[in-house]
Amino acid sequence: MEQPWILSGKISSQAREYGKTLCVPGAKIVDIADKIEKKILELGGKPAFPVDVSLNTMAAHYAPFVDDPIVLQKGDLVKLDLGTHIDGYVTDTAVTIEVESEKYKKMREAVHAAVEAAIAVVKPGVKVCQIGAAIENAIEPYGYNPIRNLCGHGVGAWEVHTKPTIPNYDNGDQTTLTKGQRIAIEPFVTDGEGFIKDGKPSGIYALVNPKPVRLDGARKMIQHILKEWKTLPFTVRWVKHIPNYQFLLNYLEKEGVLMQYGQLPERSGGMVTQEEHTLSVGEGVLTR
Repeated sequence: MEQPWILSGKISSQAREYGKTLCVPGAKIVDIADKIEKKILELGGKPAFPVDVSLNTMAAHYAPFVDDPIVLQKGDLVKLDLGTHIDGYVTDTAVTIEVESEKYKKMREAVHAAVEAAIAVVKPGVKVCQIGAAIENAIEPYGYNPIRNLCGHGVGAWEVHTKPTIPNYDNGDQTTLTKGQRIAIEPFVTDGEGFIKDGKPSGIYALVNPKPVRLDGARKMIQHILKEWKTLPFTVRWVKHIPNYQFLLNYLEKEGVLMQYGQLPERSGGMVTQEEHTLSVGEGVLTR
């Protein structure tokens, strides 16, 4: 069997390319997410987190809700962000698709140039601020801004986000990379001011404190989450078969057992593009 990281990366790549074909006018974003997650399972992996389908000014963390009514329109700028795990070994990848339009072609080119520039400088011993500088310098000639309060990250066993933080600009961080370290390079480009703000609740949850609780249904939900996803993020859509699922999620969030992520829109209402690959430092890109 292939090394889990390598197989995870191949599945993420194939699922991403499949997802691109689904982004057409009239497509329901909940169907896009469902189909990509099903494809990951068919290919022999499991989703490392809910598929995000973030449109236009939404930079990240829009996972379609149960019966989400949003339908793609011509001209939408779609960020597909998805990940796979094999026995907990996570790879993470993203791409931007513009639905039957070329209005934001230059911004899409800018984010692609940024991720490629970052990949080119990744090697053992490089400082993370040098990766950020490469991203920022690649974006600048296009006349756009990197989003400064979003970043790349390490990936680990049963962890989507771990150390180190990989900035999208030169933040002066002297942390150096080591051979075999797994990192996700994740530039975001915007025609706005270059910052995200906290948005509405996303319906993406993670188990952060599996403590005893009073309600029997809530105890059963905790056990289900531990069995299926451990500490990995999950979505409301994945627990909709559980009776009173929304009440139980609200209860567990209030009790501090679950954390819910927020949606992340661009602060000034700027349009956003994103691209992401997972790398093994000194060994190549896992999600090509």
